[in-house]
Amino acid sequence: MSSSQHPIALAIERRVGGDGRLLATVMCLPLVDGVFPALILAGAVGSFSGIFEVGLLVFGGSATVAVILADMDGSPREQALTVAGVGVVLLPIAALEAALAPTIASVLDLAIFERFAGLVILAIAAQTASSQLADVIPRPAVIVGFGLVASLDLNGAEFSVATDPGLVINGTAAALVGVGFALLVALTGPWLRASVDLDRFRFGSAVALGVLALSVYGLVPSDAPLSLAVLAMAGLLAFDPDRDLLFPADDAGREPENEASLPDGGDQSDAPNTVGTDTKNSDDRSPWL
Repeated sequence: MSSSQHPIALAIERRVGGDGRLLATVMCLPLVDGVFPALILAGAVGSFSGIFEVGLLVFGGSATVAVILADMDGSPREQALTVAGVGVVLLPIAALEAALAPTIASVLDLAIFERFAGLVILAIAAQTASSQLADVIPRPAVIVGFGLVASLDLNGAEFSVATDPGLVINGTAAALVGVGFALLVALTGPWLRASVDLDRFRFGSAVALGVLALSVYGLVPSDAPLSLAVLAMAGLLAFDPDRDLLFPADDAGREPENEASLPDGGDQSDAPNTVGTDTKNSDDRSPWL
Protein backbone atom coordinates (compact mmCIF):
# COMPACT_ATOMS: atom_id res chain seq x y z
CA MET A 1 0.00 0.00 0.00
CA SER A 2 1.13 3.51 -0.76
CA SER A 3 3.09 5.07 2.08
CA SER A 4 2.48 8.59 0.81
CA GLN A 5 -1.24 8.68 1.70
CA HIS A 6 -1.76 11.27 -1.07
CA PRO A 7 -5.51 10.93 -1.84
CA ILE A 8 -5.09 10.71 -5.61
CA ALA A 9 -1.95 8.57 -5.57
CA LEU A 10 -3.42 6.23 -2.97
CA ALA A 11 -6.60 5.64 -4.99
CA ILE A 12 -4.60 4.88 -8.12
CA GLU A 13 -2.15 2.64 -6.27
CA ARG A 14 -5.01 0.40 -5.16
CA ARG A 15 -5.82 -0.27 -8.81
CA VAL A 16 -2.46 -0.48 -10.58
CA GLY A 17 0.17 -1.38 -7.95
CA GLY A 18 3.91 -1.11 -8.51
CA ASP A 19 5.82 2.14 -8.24
CA GLY A 20 6.69 2.42 -11.94
CA ARG A 21 3.14 1.81 -13.10
CA LEU A 22 1.85 4.10 -10.37
CA LEU A 23 4.07 6.95 -11.55
CA ALA A 24 3.07 6.38 -15.19
CA THR A 25 -0.61 6.40 -14.27
CA VAL A 26 -0.36 9.56 -12.16
CA MET A 27 1.58 11.52 -14.79
CA CYS A 28 -0.46 10.29 -17.77
CA LEU A 29 -3.84 10.59 -16.04
CA PRO A 30 -4.43 14.19 -17.26
CA LEU A 31 -4.14 12.86 -20.81
CA VAL A 32 -6.64 10.07 -20.20
CA ASP A 33 -9.34 11.75 -18.14
CA GLY A 34 -9.51 14.80 -20.39
CA VAL A 35 -7.97 17.36 -18.02
CA PHE A 36 -5.11 18.26 -20.35
CA PRO A 37 -7.29 18.65 -23.49
CA ALA A 38 -9.72 20.72 -21.42
CA LEU A 39 -6.94 23.08 -20.39
CA ILE A 40 -5.70 23.26 -23.98
CA LEU A 41 -9.18 24.24 -25.17
CA ALA A 42 -9.49 26.77 -22.34
CA GLY A 43 -6.32 28.49 -23.52
CA ALA A 44 -4.30 27.63 -20.42
CA VAL A 45 -1.08 27.08 -22.39
CA GLY A 46 -1.37 30.21 -24.48
CA SER A 47 1.43 31.99 -22.64
CA PHE A 48 4.89 31.22 -21.31
CA SER A 49 3.67 31.30 -17.72
CA GLY A 50 0.69 29.12 -18.64
CA ILE A 51 3.02 26.44 -19.99
CA PHE A 52 4.82 26.27 -16.65
CA GLU A 53 1.58 26.39 -14.67
CA VAL A 54 0.09 23.42 -16.53
CA GLY A 55 3.39 21.53 -16.56
CA LEU A 56 4.14 21.95 -12.86
CA LEU A 57 0.60 21.70 -11.47
CA VAL A 58 -0.96 19.10 -13.78
CA PHE A 59 1.84 16.77 -14.90
CA GLY A 60 4.33 17.44 -12.11
CA GLY A 61 1.89 18.09 -9.30
CA SER A 62 1.93 16.98 -5.70
CA ALA A 63 0.75 13.47 -6.61
CA THR A 64 3.83 13.00 -8.80
CA VAL A 65 6.07 14.32 -6.03
CA ALA A 66 4.40 12.01 -3.51
CA VAL A 67 4.88 8.92 -5.67
CA ILE A 68 8.55 9.64 -6.33
CA LEU A 69 9.49 10.52 -2.75
CA ALA A 70 7.27 8.14 -0.78
CA ASP A 71 6.57 5.14 -3.02
CA MET A 72 9.43 4.58 -5.46
CA ASP A 73 12.39 2.38 -4.60
CA GLY A 74 15.91 2.41 -6.01
CA SER A 75 18.67 4.95 -6.35
CA PRO A 76 18.08 8.46 -7.72
CA ARG A 77 19.55 7.33 -11.05
CA GLU A 78 17.14 4.38 -11.27
CA GLN A 79 14.19 6.59 -10.39
CA ALA A 80 15.27 9.15 -12.99
CA LEU A 81 15.37 6.40 -15.64
CA THR A 82 11.82 5.42 -14.69
CA VAL A 83 10.67 9.03 -15.02
CA ALA A 84 12.39 9.29 -18.41
CA GLY A 85 10.59 6.15 -19.56
CA VAL A 86 7.26 7.68 -18.58
CA GLY A 87 8.21 10.87 -20.44
CA VAL A 88 8.88 8.94 -23.65
CA VAL A 89 5.23 7.85 -23.62
CA LEU A 90 3.74 11.06 -22.23
CA LEU A 91 5.27 13.61 -24.63
CA PRO A 92 3.98 12.22 -27.96
CA ILE A 93 0.48 11.69 -26.56
CA ALA A 94 0.43 15.26 -25.26
CA ALA A 95 1.53 16.51 -28.68
CA LEU A 96 -1.22 14.47 -30.38
CA GLU A 97 -3.95 15.79 -28.07
CA ALA A 98 -2.72 19.36 -28.58
CA ALA A 99 -2.83 18.80 -32.35
CA LEU A 100 -6.45 17.58 -32.18
CA ALA A 101 -7.58 20.40 -29.90
CA PRO A 102 -8.59 22.82 -32.72
CA THR A 103 -10.72 20.12 -34.34
CA ILE A 104 -12.48 19.44 -31.06
CA ALA A 105 -12.93 23.16 -30.50
CA SER A 106 -14.79 23.46 -33.81
CA VAL A 107 -17.73 21.50 -32.40
CA LEU A 108 -17.84 23.14 -28.97
CA ASP A 109 -19.01 26.40 -27.47
CA LEU A 110 -15.72 27.29 -25.78
CA ALA A 111 -17.31 29.89 -23.50
CA ILE A 112 -19.39 27.13 -21.89
CA PHE A 113 -16.64 24.52 -21.95
CA GLU A 114 -14.18 26.82 -20.16
CA ARG A 115 -16.51 26.90 -17.16
CA PHE A 116 -16.34 23.12 -16.92
CA ALA A 117 -12.56 23.25 -17.38
CA GLY A 118 -12.37 25.47 -14.31
CA LEU A 119 -14.58 23.02 -12.39
CA VAL A 120 -12.22 20.19 -13.32
CA ILE A 121 -9.25 22.04 -11.82
CA LEU A 122 -11.21 22.89 -8.67
CA ALA A 123 -12.21 19.23 -8.31
CA ILE A 124 -8.59 18.12 -8.57
CA ALA A 125 -7.58 20.76 -6.03
CA ALA A 126 -10.21 19.53 -3.57
CA GLN A 127 -9.22 15.88 -4.08
CA THR A 128 -5.59 16.79 -3.52
CA ALA A 129 -6.35 18.60 -0.28
CA SER A 130 -8.61 16.01 1.33
CA SER A 131 -9.18 12.27 0.99
CA GLN A 132 -12.74 12.74 2.30
CA LEU A 133 -13.54 15.19 -0.49
CA ALA A 134 -11.93 12.83 -3.01
CA ASP A 135 -14.60 10.24 -2.17
CA VAL A 136 -17.59 12.54 -2.77
CA ILE A 137 -16.48 14.85 -5.59
CA PRO A 138 -17.12 13.60 -9.16
CA ARG A 139 -14.08 12.43 -11.06
CA PRO A 140 -12.53 14.89 -13.52
CA ALA A 141 -13.44 12.64 -16.46
CA VAL A 142 -17.12 12.87 -15.47
CA ILE A 143 -16.99 16.66 -15.31
CA VAL A 144 -15.23 16.83 -18.68
CA GLY A 145 -17.88 14.53 -20.16
CA PHE A 146 -20.70 16.77 -18.93
CA GLY A 147 -18.81 19.77 -20.28
CA LEU A 148 -18.55 18.21 -23.73
CA VAL A 149 -22.28 17.47 -23.79
CA ALA A 150 -23.28 20.91 -22.48
CA SER A 151 -21.03 22.82 -24.89
CA LEU A 152 -21.63 20.73 -28.02
CA ASP A 153 -22.34 22.98 -31.01
CA LEU A 154 -22.49 21.27 -34.39
CA ASN A 155 -23.20 24.48 -36.33
CA GLY A 156 -19.50 25.20 -36.74
CA ALA A 157 -18.39 21.60 -37.10
CA GLU A 158 -15.45 20.90 -39.40
CA PHE A 159 -14.97 17.34 -40.57
CA SER A 160 -11.26 17.75 -41.11
CA VAL A 161 -8.30 17.74 -38.80
CA ALA A 162 -7.21 21.29 -38.04
CA THR A 163 -3.85 21.77 -36.38
CA ASP A 164 -2.15 24.77 -34.87
CA PRO A 165 1.66 24.31 -34.76
CA GLY A 166 2.00 26.88 -32.00
CA LEU A 167 -0.56 25.04 -29.87
CA VAL A 168 1.23 21.74 -30.43
CA ILE A 169 4.53 23.26 -29.36
CA ASN A 170 3.02 24.86 -26.26
CA GLY A 171 1.19 21.69 -25.25
CA THR A 172 4.28 19.55 -25.69
CA ALA A 173 6.36 22.10 -23.80
CA ALA A 174 3.93 21.92 -20.86
CA ALA A 175 4.31 18.15 -20.74
CA LEU A 176 8.09 18.54 -21.00
CA VAL A 177 8.10 20.92 -18.03
CA GLY A 178 6.24 18.30 -15.98
CA VAL A 179 8.67 15.54 -16.95
CA GLY A 180 11.66 17.79 -16.23
CA PHE A 181 10.27 18.65 -12.81
CA ALA A 182 9.73 14.95 -12.04
CA LEU A 183 13.32 14.22 -13.08
CA LEU A 184 14.59 16.96 -10.76
CA VAL A 185 12.57 15.51 -7.86
CA ALA A 186 13.93 12.01 -8.57
CA LEU A 187 17.55 13.16 -8.70
CA THR A 188 17.28 15.22 -5.51
CA GLY A 189 15.04 12.72 -3.74
CA PRO A 190 17.37 11.82 -0.83
CA TRP A 191 17.76 15.49 0.10
CA LEU A 192 14.06 16.32 -0.39
CA ARG A 193 12.91 13.44 1.82
CA ALA A 194 14.94 14.86 4.69
CA SER A 195 14.25 18.54 4.06
CA VAL A 196 10.67 18.93 2.80
CA ASP A 197 7.35 18.43 4.59
CA LEU A 198 5.33 16.73 1.84
CA ASP A 199 2.03 17.33 3.58
CA ARG A 200 2.52 21.10 3.53
CA PHE A 201 3.53 20.96 -0.11
CA ARG A 202 0.41 18.96 -0.96
CA PHE A 203 -1.89 21.55 0.56
CA GLY A 204 0.06 24.36 -1.10
CA SER A 205 -0.33 22.63 -4.47
CA ALA A 206 -4.08 22.41 -3.90
CA VAL A 207 -4.23 26.17 -3.31
CA ALA A 208 -2.13 26.79 -6.44
CA LEU A 209 -4.56 24.67 -8.48
CA GLY A 210 -7.42 26.76 -7.13
CA VAL A 211 -5.66 29.93 -8.29
CA LEU A 212 -5.16 28.34 -11.73
CA ALA A 213 -8.91 27.69 -11.91
CA LEU A 214 -9.57 31.35 -11.12
CA SER A 215 -7.32 32.34 -14.03
CA VAL A 216 -9.33 30.08 -16.36
CA TYR A 217 -12.49 31.88 -15.22
CA GLY A 218 -10.81 35.23 -15.88
CA LEU A 219 -10.96 36.28 -12.22
CA VAL A 220 -7.16 36.42 -12.14
CA PRO A 221 -5.17 38.06 -14.97
CA SER A 222 -3.82 35.29 -17.19
CA ASP A 223 -0.55 37.16 -17.70
CA ALA A 224 0.08 37.17 -13.92
CA PRO A 225 1.49 33.77 -12.92
CA LEU A 226 -0.08 33.85 -9.45
CA SER A 227 -0.44 30.06 -9.30
CA LEU A 228 3.30 29.71 -9.86
CA ALA A 229 3.90 32.22 -7.07
CA VAL A 230 1.63 30.22 -4.75
CA LEU A 231 3.40 26.99 -5.69
CA ALA A 232 6.79 28.57 -5.01
CA MET A 233 5.55 29.84 -1.66
CA ALA A 234 4.24 26.36 -0.84
CA GLY A 235 7.64 24.88 -1.59
CA LEU A 236 9.31 27.52 0.58
CA LEU A 237 6.96 26.91 3.51
CA ALA A 238 7.37 23.15 3.15
CA PHE A 239 11.16 23.44 3.36
CA ASP A 240 12.32 22.17 6.74
CA PRO A 241 16.02 21.24 6.81
CA ASP A 242 15.81 20.05 10.44
CA ARG A 243 12.91 17.70 9.74
CA ASP A 244 15.13 14.61 9.66
CA LEU A 245 16.35 15.38 13.19
CA LEU A 246 12.81 15.60 14.59
CA PHE A 247 11.14 12.90 12.50
CA PRO A 248 13.59 10.24 11.24
CA ALA A 249 12.54 9.15 7.77
CA ASP A 250 13.73 5.54 7.84
CA ASP A 251 14.23 2.56 10.13
CA ALA A 252 17.91 3.34 10.51
CA GLY A 253 17.00 6.62 12.16
CA ARG A 254 14.96 4.77 14.80
CA GLU A 255 17.55 2.11 15.72
CA PRO A 256 19.56 4.35 18.11
CA GLU A 257 16.43 4.88 20.22
CA ASN A 258 16.03 1.11 20.64
CA GLU A 259 19.71 0.70 21.53
CA ALA A 260 19.62 3.60 23.98
CA SER A 261 16.79 1.93 25.88
CA LEU A 262 18.95 -1.12 26.65
CA PRO A 263 20.41 -1.51 30.16
CA ASP A 264 24.07 -0.60 30.62
CA GLY A 265 26.26 -3.41 29.45
CA GLY A 266 23.34 -5.23 27.85
CA ASP A 267 22.99 -6.37 24.27
CA GLN A 268 20.16 -7.08 21.89
CA SER A 269 19.71 -10.62 23.23
CA ASP A 270 19.12 -9.31 26.80
CA ALA A 271 16.49 -6.79 25.76
CA PRO A 272 12.77 -7.60 25.49
CA ASN A 273 11.72 -8.76 22.03
CA THR A 274 9.87 -5.58 21.12
CA VAL A 275 11.97 -4.18 18.29
CA GLY A 276 10.17 -6.10 15.59
CA THR A 277 6.78 -5.03 16.89
CA ASP A 278 7.78 -1.35 17.02
CA THR A 279 9.16 -1.48 13.50
CA LYS A 280 6.01 -3.03 12.14
CA ASN A 281 3.80 -0.43 13.76
CA SER A 282 6.00 2.39 12.48
CA ASP A 283 5.83 1.02 8.95
CA ASP A 284 2.03 0.95 9.07
CA ARG A 285 1.87 4.52 10.32
CA SER A 286 1.62 7.20 7.65
CA PRO A 287 4.44 9.76 7.72
CA TRP A 288 2.02 12.33 6.27
CA LEU A 289 -1.42 11.97 7.80
